[in-house]
Amino acid sequence: MDNSILNFIQDATRKGKTLLVILLDPDKTSPLEIPAIIKRIRKLGANLIFVGGSFVKNGTTENFVKRLKDNTTIPIVLFPGDYSQITNYADGILFLSLLSGRNPEYLIEQQIKAVPFLKNTTLEIIPTGYILIDGGAKSSVLKVSNTTPISQNNIELAVNTAVAGEYKGKKLIYLEAGSGAKTPVKSSLIASVKKEITVPLIVGGGIKTKQQIQTAFNSGADIVVIGNAFESNIL
Repeated sequence: MDNSILNFIQDATRKGKTLLVILLDPDKTSPLEIPAIIKRIRKLGANLIFVGGSFVKNGTTENFVKRLKDNTTIPIVLFPGDYSQITNYADGILFLSLLSGRNPEYLIEQQIKAVPFLKNTTLEIIPTGYILIDGGAKSSVLKVSNTTPISQNNIELAVNTAVAGEYKGKKLIYLEAGSGAKTPVKSSLIASVKKEITVPLIVGGGIKTKQQIQTAFNSGADIVVIGNAFESNIL
């Protein structure tokens, strides 16, 4: 793999290769389970591991990532719920802006708070536009950010938000139905967003079956993220 995670993703997108990501929440996963988890991740053929959650306790992420690094060479990318979840033991970080919300805390304040940690970091920093889509359940992101998700039926708003993110310089766009979503991001929305952006598209939330993974890929997702379904041993 290229030393740059973003270059790896961009190269895969250019070549039409899809990528699978497993999202691990340190608060929901015991470090003792990590060797078995890594075996399952390898069996699924995942390309990257995201680590993060909305309510992770201080210090938990760092210890968790250290243990992961002892057990795998798969690149580990932080998907932080807030700036306290940053650790240099990972390989990269999604530098997230919650574009679908209007809460300044998640548009810019958390990013500013992260700067002292990131100025001298070895982490690869990947600017990412994060767009919360209504998945039919009150997700952790919704509770923490206190923002309203975009309706699955408001495709125009979702598309315009994604394009605005690209115009603002985001290198990835992430459509997220939220943890525990009853409904994944629907195919027509994925396809519409993919048609209008040139950066790689990530889709996650509510995806529970291999068929749903393939449907997301067929609709235009470059990367599909699996979280709860993996934790629950559904996949």
